[in-house]
Amino acid sequence: MPTLLDFRRRIRSVKSSQQITRAMKFVAAARLRRAQEAALAARPYAKELARVLRSTMARIESPQHPLLAKRPEERILLLVLSGERGLAGAFNSNVLKQAHEFMRSKKGKKIVLVPIGKKGRDSLRKAGFQFAAEYVNVLARVDYKVAREIANLVSDLYAKDEIDAVYVVFSEFKNVMAPNLVVDKLLPVEEVKEGPETENAAAPVPASAQVDYIYEQPEQQILDRLLPRYVETQILRVMLESCAAEYAARMTAMEAATRNAGEVIDALTLHMNKVRQAAITKEIIEIVSGAASTA
Repeated sequence: MPTLLDFRRRIRSVKSSQQITRAMKFVAAARLRRAQEAALAARPYAKELARVLRSTMARIESPQHPLLAKRPEERILLLVLSGERGLAGAFNSNVLKQAHEFMRSKKGKKIVLVPIGKKGRDSLRKAGFQFAAEYVNVLARVDYKVAREIANLVSDLYAKDEIDAVYVVFSEFKNVMAPNLVVDKLLPVEEVKEGPETENAAAPVPASAQVDYIYEQPEQQILDRLLPRYVETQILRVMLESCAAEYAARMTAMEAATRNAGEVIDALTLHMNKVRQAAITKEIIEIVSGAASTA
């Protein structure tokens, strides 16, 4: 049976862990605010760029570009965005689970991975998957240069006909408590007509509903500039979304760990008090018994 000294040692140990988890929660909350602001700020730009691109594609009778070439999906490049560190609850495991489900759905296809994030890289490497490239320690502070480097790699592989499609698996930031796992198709760029959202998505969009942009350059030349920028912007956006979702998951996990540590401390304190009370009662009984025997 544990002694009072054992209980005190365990309580001190749990209190030390509680202080660490509480500090990590505050750090994650501070970083989450900046990451959330960056992710929310990137959404309007990405949305408007996609709108301009789709409008341009709709005005070209038969747009021609290497990133628009459609081929049977036999060789697939998959970008997997995970966390750089652990202690984020089920964040990394959920992303990897979603990636494995996607690969099972594409059974029989050749799939090459590009892990972005240390945890995903380590797990996928142990599973024996083939990498086209890997990027670690790039999500703690998202840099546009890294997003451009990844976009150039993806675009070059697709333009050289080494892959047939590009997908990305990431955790989109929805709110602190409910992340949203997403599998998006990055390439080829789908030709989607621009227009107001309706219940019947297949209904044709009238030309009058499209925004009439005025272009200084020929539309085909603008398309050559917009498509690479579109890929860069989408990759930057998913990196920012994944970064914010990771900090949200870490803050939630550390808050739960702090709360659980408090419950463990209360339970240990209760058991310690019971043991101490039992020891005091035993001593009183021994004293009373000794006094009664001498009387």
